[in-house]
Amino acid sequence: MKAQYKISSVILSLFLFFSFSCNDETPPKIDYQEEKENLIKSIEEFNSAFVDGNVEILESLITDNYLHTNSSSRVIRKDDWLEYLKKRKNELEGGELIITNYLMDETEVEFYNNMAIVTGKISYSTVNQKERKENEIRITNIWIKEAGLWKRAGFHDSRIR
Repeated sequence: MKAQYKISSVILSLFLFFSFSCNDETPPKIDYQEEKENLIKSIEEFNSAFVDGNVEILESLITDNYLHTNSSSRVIRKDDWLEYLKKRKNELEGGELIITNYLMDETEVEFYNNMAIVTGKISYSTVNQKERKENEIRITNIWIKEAGLWKRAGFHDSRIR
């Protein structure tokens, strides 16, 4: 009886294995050109919201477990980064901080299914009460597609100048 049970189990296992592995449905092909266009739109919306200090849009475009790393600070998690953005928004609205230029270029995108690594260069100029600053940074972003929307999951930069 035990031997018959083992043989039945093996046959059932093989049947299930071949049934699932012989499935003639191919996974849907991802149109990476369309995905790149959608991702670039999300990046542009993100950058515009950052320049304007629109915390609500920025929050909608980051994942719940977002990590942000600057070349000059420790890792910042989502809640801490949003707090920073709220202070920055007040500075923008009060005229204490003025962004005179913000440009992302040299953008490269590499897809891995529903994830993308985005690299590029951001050049920006700011004026605050103390001084005018011109900066350039190299960035690496990780974007994840969640429920059909691209959201930034990670950020890192290295100062160029």
